[in-house]
Amino acid sequence: MPTRPVAAVTGALLGFSALLLPLSTAQAAERQSDPVVVAHRGASGYAPENTLAAADKAHQLGIDWVENDVQRTSDGKLVVIHDTDLTRTTDVEEVFPDRAPWSVSDFTLAEIRKLDAGSWFSADYAGEKVPTLREFLRKMTRNQQKLLLEIKAPELYPGIEAQILGELRGSGWLDRRHVRDRLILQSFGAESVRTVHTLRPDVKTGFLGTPDVSELPAYAEFTDQINPSYRTVTADYVDAVHQLKGAHGKPLELFTWTVNDGAVAADLAGLGVDGIITNTPDVVRDAVSGSGAPRASEPVPAGS
Repeated sequence: MPTRPVAAVTGALLGFSALLLPLSTAQAAERQSDPVVVAHRGASGYAPENTLAAADKAHQLGIDWVENDVQRTSDGKLVVIHDTDLTRTTDVEEVFPDRAPWSVSDFTLAEIRKLDAGSWFSADYAGEKVPTLREFLRKMTRNQQKLLLEIKAPELYPGIEAQILGELRGSGWLDRRHVRDRLILQSFGAESVRTVHTLRPDVKTGFLGTPDVSELPAYAEFTDQINPSYRTVTADYVDAVHQLKGAHGKPLELFTWTVNDGAVAADLAGLGVDGIITNTPDVVRDAVSGSGAPRASEPVPAGS
């Protein structure tokens, strides 16, 4: 018999047999891929966090996913900043010395525009501004990056979920392409995550924290990810998360934060985490892809 037909038949049979593999086996194979590397507040180990410069630095390092934090000004504008006050990452105490406690929510966007959000990190970034969410989305679009957006302190900003979704929609980030694989909304506030899921069930969501294993099924009703601090991650916890299906009927994922050590990242990858959020995304990428630090033989340490 000619060899070419035999090869064709054999290939067809192998392809058919692959279709017969149990779903759990296929999922297990998928879990063996490297975890997604997410630049925490941009590449914040190399540029001032949550600035356009940090997003650009992540892009220069070849990192697709960027995490940021969103809050609201006193005049209702959405800005990208982590702390609920402006003191750590801007010169607000010098510019507005009589405005303690310098909460983000007490300042207008025009006032925040006057602040230097880069000099605290390095003189090289003097004059860097706190960006609006719209500006940050434009940067993500220009860089062809993907966004893990944290709704920061939602209890301080009633209705911010709908406002963020409106901004995303107006910037073209709620079309099918973005919703499919370029956008995740997360928060430490479970009700905030639930609200996003209610308003836009098609948008992928994540809950920040480490719920008890017994509580995971309740979270899986409205979220697609459980995203804990790496200090709380164990092999059993990763397995417990992966045994459930999230709000979109796909296996629940686990993205962990904030990991800046290559050996720790490699160990976490060995536990099967789906994503690692880091200030030094190049270090983590190299570690989990096998091109950087070797996989450590010791258990993941409690902290670093």
